[in-house]
Amino acid sequence: MFEVESAEERRVIEQNCCPILSACLIPYKCNLFLFFSFVKDSHLIPPSPVVHVRGLCDAVVEADLVEVLEKFGTICYVMMMPFKRQALVEFDSLESAERCVRSGGSESVFIANQQAFFNFSTSQRITRPTNSDDPTSKNKVLLLSIQNPLYPISTDVLYTVCNPVGNVQRIVIFKRNGIQAMVEYPYDHIIINAQKAKMALNGADIYSGCCTLKIEYARPNRLNVVRNDTSSWDYTKPFLLHRDRGKGRQRQAILGEHPSNGYGPHCPLLPLPPNSRYRRSHEPVPELVSYKQLVPKTFSSTLPSALLGSSAVAMVSSLHPNEMNCSRLFNLFCLYGNVEKVKFMKSIPGTALVEMADEYAVDRAVTHLNGTKVFGKKLNVCVSRQQAVIPSQVFELADGSSSYQDFSLTRNNRFSTTHSHRNIIQPPTAVLHFYNAPPTLNQQQLLKFCSEHNAPAFTKYKVFDAKPSSKTLSGLLEFDCKTAAVEALIMLNHHQFRIAGNSNPFTIKLCFSTSTHL
Repeated sequence: MFEVESAEERRVIEQNCCPILSACLIPYKCNLFLFFSFVKDSHLIPPSPVVHVRGLCDAVVEADLVEVLEKFGTICYVMMMPFKRQALVEFDSLESAERCVRSGGSESVFIANQQAFFNFSTSQRITRPTNSDDPTSKNKVLLLSIQNPLYPISTDVLYTVCNPVGNVQRIVIFKRNGIQAMVEYPYDHIIINAQKAKMALNGADIYSGCCTLKIEYARPNRLNVVRNDTSSWDYTKPFLLHRDRGKGRQRQAILGEHPSNGYGPHCPLLPLPPNSRYRRSHEPVPELVSYKQLVPKTFSSTLPSALLGSSAVAMVSSLHPNEMNCSRLFNLFCLYGNVEKVKFMKSIPGTALVEMADEYAVDRAVTHLNGTKVFGKKLNVCVSRQQAVIPSQVFELADGSSSYQDFSLTRNNRFSTTHSHRNIIQPPTAVLHFYNAPPTLNQQQLLKFCSEHNAPAFTKYKVFDAKPSSKTLSGLLEFDCKTAAVEALIMLNHHQFRIAGNSNPFTIKLCFSTSTHL
């Protein structure tokens, strides 16, 4: 029980022993500071239909709040503040809000198995993006604000997250105030799909501990999509597709076939678990894939533990014995995460182990590189059972280089710096993005560079306009096909240019571009 430190503190508590006392002086959870702040707020803030909820746990989404608090009256609107572990709940009447605060003061109210604290808000109404005068107004279009976006957000990611709740018709992503998106559901007289999606996903994490969703009803009631790509998509008009989708869009949207136009680490998503109360009843349960759990955090306890196992080591087989070595594997795999070690296996020719910084990097490499054709062979990339690469049985490869190399200290790893969020996570394409090149480098010099290293020559060349203060050059190189671009990247990535009058060499860096052609 709460212990009073002095007679003065006891006197203050006795003077303020209104019904909120039992909510504040709870065993093992509270302290005097929380009590005093709660009492002070309760005395200064006048009654309001909007209730301020505090003390929420990380796992709470809007649906958890509605489930517990709707017994006090009709809830018009909920605004989640996940990083503050708080929320605002607007009731349809002052009486309902008073019942909520009064009940929270006289008995413990638990939300998602954690006690919450209630007080009147200083606002009489929660401001909505729609600016509607009707407090119960809803919309079939949702506005999603992605907070703490450590991973890329694309139409495929949002479709995977939002479609299990109801059929998504259109998605538009924009970066006006951080990363935001609008998701449109079909129209019906009660707009139930959008309402269910807001309740199920508001406050949830797309990926564990980041990419948290804050969802509100949007102002427009219909989205205008002019093309289907990673930033916008109209699922009712597949003919808007302007880029090669390979085998076609998988409706499950597991992020293996589709590129992302975002920055930073990237990893696939799992569908909603079959026993989720937000899954549409008529939707078949897809087969789960063995990736790390990346669905909203409230569902973390519903998936089997077998899904959580992974490895930071990738196994790559079907490698060309005369063309591939440790450095060239590094040049390719470093696009998807930091590479620690590379080792060719003596017992299995044409096979290598690549140890990366974490299992998410391996997932990204498997997703984007498996099946890629390089030097006439189709790569087979999968997660290894090994948990680390051990430098044993080192031998000499066909080109004279070592079968084992440690890259943990190289500066060419791209996910260790403060600029790692700029990394473009893309599957192989026919267009390469080059940067950190000497400012005097021209097209003829680059063609000569390709010829000297027996790399495929590019067919089109584009240089980005650089700032006057820029000391390096960047641009795009288009090749005849995707295979040629992959081989050129493997052979040329991280080569150094020395310029007369400059003591430090320029290390040219290559990655796959989001552009499909120049």
